[in-house]
Amino acid sequence: MRTKSLKKNKINVITLGCSKNIYDSEVLMGQLRANGKDVAHEAPVAEEGNIIVINTCGFIDNAKAESVNMILEYADKKERGLVDKVFVTGCLSERYRPDLEKEIPNVDQYFGTTELPALLKALGADYKHELLGERLTTTPKNYAYLKIAEGCDRPCSFCAIPIMRGKHVSQTIEKLVKEAEGLARDGVKELILIAQDLTYYGLDIYKKRNLGELLEALVKVEGIEWIRLHYAFPTGFPMDVLEIMKREPKICNYIDIPLQHISDSILKSMRRGTTQEKTTKLLKDFRAAVPEMAIRTTLIVGYPGETQEDFNILKDWVQEMKFDRMGCFAYSHEENTHAYLLEDDVPADVKQDRANEIMELQSQISWDLNQLKLGKTFKCIIDRKEGSHFVGRTEFDSPDVDNEVLIDASKHYLKTGDFAMIKIIEATEFDLYGEPA
Repeated sequence: MRTKSLKKNKINVITLGCSKNIYDSEVLMGQLRANGKDVAHEAPVAEEGNIIVINTCGFIDNAKAESVNMILEYADKKERGLVDKVFVTGCLSERYRPDLEKEIPNVDQYFGTTELPALLKALGADYKHELLGERLTTTPKNYAYLKIAEGCDRPCSFCAIPIMRGKHVSQTIEKLVKEAEGLARDGVKELILIAQDLTYYGLDIYKKRNLGELLEALVKVEGIEWIRLHYAFPTGFPMDVLEIMKREPKICNYIDIPLQHISDSILKSMRRGTTQEKTTKLLKDFRAAVPEMAIRTTLIVGYPGETQEDFNILKDWVQEMKFDRMGCFAYSHEENTHAYLLEDDVPADVKQDRANEIMELQSQISWDLNQLKLGKTFKCIIDRKEGSHFVGRTEFDSPDVDNEVLIDASKHYLKTGDFAMIKIIEATEFDLYGEPA
């Protein structure tokens, strides 16, 4: 039996899943640091630390498998004496805690998505209420996520988020402005607004959709130059946001609006509360109000009952709408969702073929749209230097999911974290190449 490690405790936080999980890990780390704890985010093995916190994702099969594998890896390391303690938090833990406790008992403790004070206590720390909005950011210093609401009230049939994250709860405008001011003081120049549903923001606390008023307050924060909108819902979208986007240079001409499908029969079964006609009109209204807007969406193929005809309708519509950015996923049959009552009747290989077909179509659309950027100059934020290139983004691109602008570092010097005017000299499907203008 090995002796207890005498080295000073170091906590290593590992984050899986979406930007909302990144935000939660940053809040956890801010609290730990304020308690005088030695904390790192995804430290390399040599500096890993002896206490591990895994912030899991439980959204779809692939994400769940990744989370389970990570837990097993660290449970094994604990068994072999390479780490002392393993704690698990986040969506997978919220959703499957009894199963996980039974199947992987070598974890010290499992916590749900709303148990931050209890997790801190287990880590020998106190929850400090006065740390409102303060956190240890893990993103490059020039951008940060700002979570404006938690949870979701939508009844979408395929989605397990309400099970894991609960009902929609908006943060107040005052709290968010204070948080944005703190981020700006730390050198953040771009805020990426995230929530399960931006469209719903404010309904619970202000009794009206209040995203517009929040944006009006955030643009006044000194030091913030870009504000980007992620995860809007198509039903009930507050159209005053478009007018503010057009008027306020700080608000990026960009929106991420997951639409999931377009066939009316699938939309109805998905309980999306909209139709092909309404969705198409909404997108046309977006483009009429802000012609230069880049629209990003996410689609699901292989949903129960999706026929070849439904898929063809989706494909034709993707071709017609020419989205600037897109992701497409094969449907994942999730227990305790409304759609779980339906037969998961589209074979896995057909789902994957359909997803590939949509993304192939999108890559051609992206190629065509990117060719139109040749010779034009864009304001870009420089995120990092990677290999022989500086890597930046235009206002039409979000980190990690969208196009990047690559600038040859052997010929040009740029400062990471700064803005630069970049002329586009070459374009592929998903990358732009440029030089300082």
